[in-house]
Amino acid sequence: MRSRTVSQPAMSFEYIMWMFTRISGLALLFLGFIGLVMALIMNARNLLDMPTLTRWTFFPNPNHVVNSNIPDVSQGWANAYWQIMEMVIALFGISHGFNGLRVVIEDFIGNTFWQPMIRGVIFLMWLFFIIIAFYVILAS
Repeated sequence: MRSRTVSQPAMSFEYIMWMFTRISGLALLFLGFIGLVMALIMNARNLLDMPTLTRWTFFPNPNHVVNSNIPDVSQGWANAYWQIMEMVIALFGISHGFNGLRVVIEDFIGNTFWQPMIRGVIFLMWLFFIIIAFYVILAS
């Protein structure tokens, strides 16, 4: 009986982005769970209803809970922990979404001369949305 060799996957751009999509999806679920647990630890169960708590978990911006009956939203919530959580969730979410957009567009255009231009446009859009998201997070 002879042993056969199995080829190893090459470390290409597509393989790295495929891995990133899986890891970022799991990271978003993990970060959402951490945000929910931390919100409950910080006494959110007495201050927020469930829809507001869910919204707060994934993007804890004080402007999102203006219509709730909390006296002062900005105290205790707009701190460095929540800003870092927001930035990490925004980074993973935007990157995950734009990578999916890139894959769908490249499935339609194929491997043509348009591919580098499309990748450049998608990268510039990704950069624009990251800058806007970080500005909104740090300015609120």
